[in-house]
Amino acid sequence: MEASFFSVDKVPLNNYWPSHCCSFSSYPKKLEPFVCTESHFRRIVNNKLHSKKTIFSGQSVCCYRLKPVSALSSDDTHPINQGSSQVRGQSFDQWDSLTAKFAAAANLPFLLLQLPQIILNTRNLLAGNKSALLAIPWLGMLTGLLGNISLLSYFIKKRETEAVVVQMLGVISMYVVILQLVIAEAMPLPHFIVTSIVIASGLVLNFMRYFHLLDGEIWHFWEEFITIGGLSALPQVMWSTFVPYIPHTVLPGFIAFSTAVVAVFLARMGKLSEKGIGILGFVSGWTATLLFMWMPVSQMWTNILNPENVKGLSAVSMLLAMIGNGLLIPRALFIRDLMWFTGSTWSCVFYGWGNLICLYCFNNISREFFLASSFGFLAWIGITVWRDAKVHGYNSPFSSLKEMIFGH
Repeated sequence: MEASFFSVDKVPLNNYWPSHCCSFSSYPKKLEPFVCTESHFRRIVNNKLHSKKTIFSGQSVCCYRLKPVSALSSDDTHPINQGSSQVRGQSFDQWDSLTAKFAAAANLPFLLLQLPQIILNTRNLLAGNKSALLAIPWLGMLTGLLGNISLLSYFIKKRETEAVVVQMLGVISMYVVILQLVIAEAMPLPHFIVTSIVIASGLVLNFMRYFHLLDGEIWHFWEEFITIGGLSALPQVMWSTFVPYIPHTVLPGFIAFSTAVVAVFLARMGKLSEKGIGILGFVSGWTATLLFMWMPVSQMWTNILNPENVKGLSAVSMLLAMIGNGLLIPRALFIRDLMWFTGSTWSCVFYGWGNLICLYCFNNISREFFLASSFGFLAWIGITVWRDAKVHGYNSPFSSLKEMIFGH
C-alpha cells in the first residue's frame, strides 16, 4: 500500500516530535522533557548506553520522555521507542537495518507487480478480446489508486524514501491498468478524466513537498482535499461493489462527503475540540488504508460472481503482490506503524494469497505452486513476529503485536 529511515543512535533534542502516524493533521504533539540526576546519568554511562548529554540551563538533559499511547490513536503514535532503541544492543540495531533493507527490496516486486497484468491486458486488447479485461473491476483499481496517492502523501510526510518509491510505482502502474480498462470500454470515460486530473495534481504536489518547494498552506489544502475525497469515496465504492444486488445510489458518498466537509470546515474555524481534531486525523489516515484494502475485496467479489473471468488474472502478479507487501511487514512491525502493518498484511492475505486460492480452486495454477507460495508466506510471518519479539526482549511473539496495537 512511503527520506530514509531515521537513525536510532540519535536522540532528538527539539521540543516537538513530528507525527509518524496515519494522519494528515499538521498539529504537532509536545513532548515533556525531564531532567536526569547525576547518579542516574552515571549509571547510564556505566551500562554503556549510548545516550547523549546536552547541557541545558546548567543541567544534564539525557532524553525526552515519550508517553506510551495506543497505536489506534493515530495522531499520537510514534515509531521506534527511543529509550528501547538504545538498550537492546547489537541485535536490535541489526534487525533495524535489516527491516529497512527489506522495505527497500520491496521496490523490485512492486516494480514488476503490474507488468504481467499489463502485458496480458495488452495481448487481449491486440487480439480484440476486450471481454477478458472485465475480470479486472475498475472500482477496485480506482480505490487502490486513490489509496496509493493518499499513502504517498502520508509517507512523504514521514520522509520514508523506500515507502515513497513503493507508492509512486503503485500509482503509475495502476494508472496504466486503468488506462487499458478505458480502452477496453470497461471503465466510464468521465470517471477516467476526473481520476487523471486528481492523480496528476497529486503527483506534482507530492513531488514539490518532498523537495520542500511547496507552501505549507497549499499542502494543508491538499491534505484536506484527500481527507474529504477519501471519506467520500470509501463508502460509495463499497456500496457500488455490490450493485445490482443492492439499489444503485450515490447516497452513501453524499452523506460521507457532507460529513467530511463539515468536519474539515469546523477544524479550520477552530470549532473542534482537541479530541475532535484527533478523531478527524484518525479517520482521515485510516481512510487511505481502507481504500487500498478494499481493492482485493472487490476483486474477490468479482471472482465469485464471474468464475470464468478468473483466467484473466495473472498468478505472477498475485505472487508479486504477496512478496512485495510481505517484505514491508517486518519494517512496519518494527517501527510500530499499525496502519502500515495492517495494510501490508491485508494485501498479502487477501490480494495475494486470496486470489491465489481462487486461481487454485478453478485449476488455473498447479497444486505445487499454491502450496509453495502458501508455506513461504506463513513461514515469513512467523519468522517476522518471532524475530521482532526476540530483539525487543519479549518472551511471547504476540508481545510485539500487543505493543503496536495498544502502545505498551
